[in-house]
Amino acid sequence: MLAQLIPGADWQYFVSIAIVSLYVSTTAVALSTLVSLPIALAVGFAEFPGKRAVTAVINTGMGFPSVVVGLLVLLTLSNQGPLGELGLVFTPTAMIASQFVLATPVIMSISLSAIESVGQDVRDAAFTLGGTDTDVGLLVIKEARYGIITAVLAGFGRAVSEVGSILIVGGNIVLNDPTGGKTSYTRTLTTAITVEARQGHYETGLVLGAMLLVLVLCVNVLGSWVRSRSRGQGEVQR
Repeated sequence: MLAQLIPGADWQYFVSIAIVSLYVSTTAVALSTLVSLPIALAVGFAEFPGKRAVTAVINTGMGFPSVVVGLLVLLTLSNQGPLGELGLVFTPTAMIASQFVLATPVIMSISLSAIESVGQDVRDAAFTLGGTDTDVGLLVIKEARYGIITAVLAGFGRAVSEVGSILIVGGNIVLNDPTGGKTSYTRTLTTAITVEARQGHYETGLVLGAMLLVLVLCVNVLGSWVRSRSRGQGEVQR
């Protein structure tokens, strides 16, 4: 059925693009979650001078221009940059680094809001029952888990739909395989759509766009399910 949409199309090439997109975005979001959640917990629990300023900086990070992030990552990883010796520029690793920077403020900000929404009475009750800081932290995570999951999904949506920064740091590279076909190295669904549209291959661009829309739709459906579960559990608890 797919072959009828674009006769003679290299569907292995399309699949390789989707795999690169999923690999880069999933890895970046996983690493971002490992960094963002502890920081959100620390900021959410602690009371210190300048907390509002820190929260404002985190929230501001959600609006980072992607091309600026891509340029900064490129300068860091280029031959003249501080990490130039690692040879990471124009690789999937550089794309992961760029998406990590973009997804982290999103995950951190939404997670922080979810953590701060947990009532102080819940924390006080846990301390009263003899819970340690770790116990209270785990309890807060449990109470805010749906908000945290929503944060991760939002971060993934931000990462997988990105085009500017990964085009800069990844180079949109495609490799030729021995069979005469093409395989994506640093080309993602978004950058592939940009290239195909510029070349006038609108049918190919539409198919790639449909693949991206299905992926984003799946993420949104999952997010809606999480939110409905959150509301349902809240009504049961009341």
